[in-house]
Amino acid sequence: MRLFNNEITISVLFLLILLAFLDPVMIFMPSPALYMAMAGMVILFAFFAGLVWRERARDERDELHKMLAGRIGYLLGAVTLLVGILVESAAGHVDPWLVYGLGAMVVGKLVGLFWSRRYR
Repeated sequence: MRLFNNEITISVLFLLILLAFLDPVMIFMPSPALYMAMAGMVILFAFFAGLVWRERARDERDELHKMLAGRIGYLLGAVTLLVGILVESAAGHVDPWLVYGLGAMVVGKLVGLFWSRRYR
């Protein structure tokens, strides 16, 4: 339960910093604060990734919940990037980072599938 609470806390902090980046006129984040927020995002994401990677299931039901959460997160990320690509494509210019992000997700999924089938 403690690991779950840590994951929630780190996720909420990460999302709050991420939302601060949407400030269009940079009222909330002048230049020095921007660099602090960037460093905070990297640190919080490292903690989040560590918690996700160390997460262990106690039984089959926990394993199913973990896999389901991973699928939902993956699909939401992929759909978000795809919508971003489609919207920017209609506007006339696609940010290459959207394409790189979606491509990295798909390649990562394929590598993960290959690795799990080969070494299980």
